Amino acid sequence: MRTFWNTTNGLRAIDEWVPNCWTQVTCPTQEDTDFLEKELGIPDYFLNDIADTEERARYEFDEGWMLIILRIPYVKEIRSRTPFTTIPLGIIMKKEVCITVCNFETNMMIDFVSFQQRRGCGFTDAVDMVFRLFLSSAVWYLKRLKQINTLLEKSKENLDHNIDNADLIRLSKLQDSLTYFITSIRGNETLLSKLKFKLPVDELDADLIEDVNIEMSQARESAGIYANILDSTMDTYANIINNNMNSVMKMLTSINIILMFPTLVASVFGMNLINGMETVWWGFPVAICISVSVTVLFLLYFKRKTWI
Repeated sequence: MRTFWNTTNGLRAIDEWVPNCWTQVTCPTQEDTDFLEKELGIPDYFLNDIADTEERARYEFDEGWMLIILRIPYVKEIRSRTPFTTIPLGIIMKKEVCITVCNFETNMMIDFVSFQQRRGCGFTDAVDMVFRLFLSSAVWYLKRLKQINTLLEKSKENLDHNIDNADLIRLSKLQDSLTYFITSIRGNETLLSKLKFKLPVDELDADLIEDVNIEMSQARESAGIYANILDSTMDTYANIINNNMNSVMKMLTSINIILMFPTLVASVFGMNLINGMETVWWGFPVAICISVSVTVLFLLYFKRKTWI
């Protein structure tokens, strides 16, 4: 799906492409791809790079065309292995052409359009739009990080009452998501530092870049803090599980040792040998008393040692 936006004096949707408009392409179809490649002349491998979900944040020049790939946050199904991840957003520019391409429909781009319409200012140029997209991505990283922190606190609360595999798996998923976030935010920061010297930046852009740096730094630090908290939490519950396992094994070992003594007494008196108690009536009660006495003595000894 493609949408054309007039970016002067606000953000307004228009019916067809005109020079200096913003062309937004979301989940491109074959018709959208043909339009971009045949009518606008975009190199086909630009679109292939954007379609690669593992593509890193970077920029590239080719025959006057400039491709910028920005990593933005994306939420998949909560039951997914990594519910929070990042995807590439492609920004393609050349003179009077400005295009964004994303192979997923994201809340960030919907909110970006809505916010720019509320601002009512539009964009001064394509460079201004690029840095505003950087700013929007940083803000949305912070939003997603808050959601991750909420899920983290909920899982920790559940684990405080009962250590359950489902909550441990949920923490593992959040750990994977934070790894993707940290890597993508760092890549975006590196890309931004390079673009400052590759794009024609005016005074207004410089102020915007400073805001972007602040938001990205905050997002990176927040992601790092949550990752450290999560690592510490996983280590803590791993130690608790090991400690509980050790306690169970210690108790089972103690029980086996205690049960070994009456078995030993019964085996000794049950051997087919003459021991003087075969023919007397009190032989069996004596063997039982010896077994019970030895068991009680070792039971009291183990309790005193807090082994059971």
